[in-house]
Formats: sequence, C-alpha cells, structure tokens
Amino acid sequence: MRSVLLVEDDFFDTMTVKKSFEKFNIQHQLYTAFNGLEALDLLLGTNGVEPIQPLPEVILLDLNMPKMNGHEFLAEIRKYPDLSTIPVFVTTTSVLDVDRLNVQNLGVNGYILKPLDFETAADMVDSMSLLEKLLK
Repeated sequence: MRSVLLVEDDFFDTMTVKKSFEKFNIQHQLYTAFNGLEALDLLLGTNGVEPIQPLPEVILLDLNMPKMNGHEFLAEIRKYPDLSTIPVFVTTTSVLDVDRLNVQNLGVNGYILKPLDFETAADMVDSMSLLEKLLK
C-alpha cells in the first residue's frame, strides 16, 4: 500500500493531517513519528521497529522537534541512497529565511507553513504540489 510518513511532535497537527487526508480522500497509509529518531527507525527498521515497506512516497517533516530535529533528520536521510530520493515537504511555524534556506540546501520539495490546512495554507503552491504527488 502507498504511504506517507509524518514526522511531527504536535498531536493537534498530526490530527489535522489525518483529517485532511480523509477530507481529500487520500488513500495512503499514514505513518507517524514523534521525532527524527523515531522516523529513522521506521525507515530503516532499527531498534526493533518494523520498517515501512515499501518506503513512503512522501515525508511530511516538522523542523522543531525533540531528540532529532528536522534539519538533523534531513541531513541523516540524505546519507542513504534509498531514502534520499523520497520527496520531503517541511511543515513548520518558522518564517525565518535561514530555516527555509537550510532545508532547501538539503533538497526539500516544499515548505508549508503551519497550521496545516490544505485549503487555506499560506504557502498554497507547495501544498498543492504535495497534494498532486499524493493523488497520482
């Protein structure tokens, strides 16, 4: 089954994504991780965690999380050839240009400002690009 990995430490943002998937009838299985370390376990099958198979088609990534933040997670997955090709969309409350530049240098596919709402998102182009990838 097609899947998406959401790496997000906020329960309400996670629920918003789940509701948006239902609203737009996105038929992907949604996996969630609380931080970058949990996400790596899901992708690599480490620490006794069953890996996501097949790998997710898209990763939705929060930047500010405990243990391993989004910047660190991006840098880590770029080391793995199988993981480096997964499209990543950053979801964040940060409007800092330095954050956007840092993740663009790590090859993200989009930068979506929270709150996540695919109908009224401030960065609609990246939101629509994400939806297009998911609805293919």
